[in-house]
Amino acid sequence: MIVGTAGHIDHGKTSLVKALTGVDTDRLKEEKARGISIELGYAYQPVDGRPAEILGFVDVPGHERFVDHMVAGATGIDFVLLVVAADDGPMPQTVEHLDIVRVLGVDRGAVAMTKIDRCDPARASAAEREIRALLAATALGDAPIYPVSSVTGEGLAALRAALHAEAADGAARVRPGTAFRLAVDRSFTLAGIGTVVTGTAFSGEVRVGDELVITPSGIPARVRSIHAQNRPAERGGAGERCALALAGVAKDAVARGDWVVGSALHAPSARFDARLALSAREAKALRHWTSVHLHLGAAHVLARVALLEGETLAPGAAAIAQLVLDQPIGVLAGDAFVLRDAAATRTLGGGRVLDPFAPVRKRKTPERLDLLRRMGEPDPDRRLASLVEASPGGVDLAAFTRAANRVADRLVLPAESVRVTAAGVDLAFTAAHWAALQGRLLERLAEFHAKRPDELGPDLGRIRRMWFPQLAPGVVAALADALLAARRLARSGPWWHLAEHSVELGARDQLLAQRILPLLQAQAFDPPWVRDLAKSLATGEQEMRVLMLRLMRRGEVFQIVKDLFYARAAVARLARIAQEVEAESGAVRAAAFRDRLGIGRKRAIQILEFFDRVGYTRRAQDDHRIRGDSLLRLDDRGMDATP
Repeated sequence: MIVGTAGHIDHGKTSLVKALTGVDTDRLKEEKARGISIELGYAYQPVDGRPAEILGFVDVPGHERFVDHMVAGATGIDFVLLVVAADDGPMPQTVEHLDIVRVLGVDRGAVAMTKIDRCDPARASAAEREIRALLAATALGDAPIYPVSSVTGEGLAALRAALHAEAADGAARVRPGTAFRLAVDRSFTLAGIGTVVTGTAFSGEVRVGDELVITPSGIPARVRSIHAQNRPAERGGAGERCALALAGVAKDAVARGDWVVGSALHAPSARFDARLALSAREAKALRHWTSVHLHLGAAHVLARVALLEGETLAPGAAAIAQLVLDQPIGVLAGDAFVLRDAAATRTLGGGRVLDPFAPVRKRKTPERLDLLRRMGEPDPDRRLASLVEASPGGVDLAAFTRAANRVADRLVLPAESVRVTAAGVDLAFTAAHWAALQGRLLERLAEFHAKRPDELGPDLGRIRRMWFPQLAPGVVAALADALLAARRLARSGPWWHLAEHSVELGARDQLLAQRILPLLQAQAFDPPWVRDLAKSLATGEQEMRVLMLRLMRRGEVFQIVKDLFYARAAVARLARIAQEVEAESGAVRAAAFRDRLGIGRKRAIQILEFFDRVGYTRRAQDDHRIRGDSLLRLDDRGMDATP
């Protein structure tokens, strides 16, 4: 169990920890000189009767100027020890620290009423009543109060016994998540060891030799050695204070506020959606786009509050908001955070992260707000089921598992859900939503055929642009493939159409086509124009043009420019040559492409512009580059439209 002190400056937090553990947590020269805590201090002792278990203490500064340090220390604690001097009673930082631990979700604790040697019993009784009144409306309303003196030792034995009993009873908070995640609150170097970081492990487990990542920088690190709860160890786990010696990391490359995480959790974010509550002690409402200091984990950054429900938030009220940060930090769903005002003089409130990867656009729509409310469900399995139910476009399972720190293979999907895993996507749909998407595709294709009876159908890229722009290409492909397998759709080359729809050729057109295709293939890179084909085959030019367009809609030929058609196999060869030219030169340039083909520059440019048009290449000034994510690919028959 990790105990964190909280309370006003000069109420005896450091003296109390020293009296309980024998450790002076003030280690800096300036702290000794000024007699106040500036940095976080740490002390440890074995739990009574369980020497293998360690009770850790985090001693935080009480001065208002160092509240940011206090938040960094309080983030990882299991149990709060609120320290209030009997001669003073509750003071401003007592109240603020109490607000902070409440926002951070620490609901177990006790009160040490210190300095009872400095006041008479009447004053001590009055102070106890003041403390009770302060705690009445909080989760610590029934917390025990221990009158103690660090000078005389009065009451220390009872307090120490109570803390050890709490630790023995397993009072540590449940810390959900599977991958390792540690909030760095200190970084330093040790001779012969190198860079060492300390912090509280929020989740998972780390072992000597593990490969980790520093977030947000992305610097890789290997764990050279571990101290867990101040003891050498081969492993460290959630809830423990750990010191990790990191190989391959310079001291100045990692600092307080960073995270040390498993590689799957390296996903820094500069905006997140959250459930935000404003302190009831605030004198005025919080306005949209207010500038604040954000504390999350051990990080401290400037941010803006974008309210998503209304333009103001009243004192004591809660609402959904988006936090827009000045710089990226490590953040995951469920993380608690604290907000202080722009001048960093008081705590405004705080909340819990709902979506660490918040969108920039459409963040206030009713559909988005409904999703965010569903994200507030604490249980990850029920949260996923609720999100799938409310997401016609599916739930991105990769984003969900990362945000929730879960393992994809252990996800519990709702009954009868459809999981689509293809082309870089992993989404879950309800059976009803998946059927609705399939129905929409069939309906749109029927309308397309009715309006364009001479066309065989659109390719997948066009289908997505026209009817499913919100879906990833892989999802559109999965939709089409499922309907193809059910024989409700058919595919002819790159063109998709209803199974009962086709562009049929009449007897005369079939005979002409059998004579046309050999002529195109005989002059693969410089085929005859429509007028030349018509003349060669003694038919009308317009009749030939209409037939060539029908052949194109059947996927037999491709139109490079008006009235110039290339055979399918020829286009496949041209595409392969373009790949070879790019591999040799880093880009496809008209001159090099022309030389490889042995044709004129104008024709080479026309072919490259065709490739740009169909999405096989993209134009970059005078260069053309083959798209890695093009919907078009090559198969043995030539050009195909498979994602």
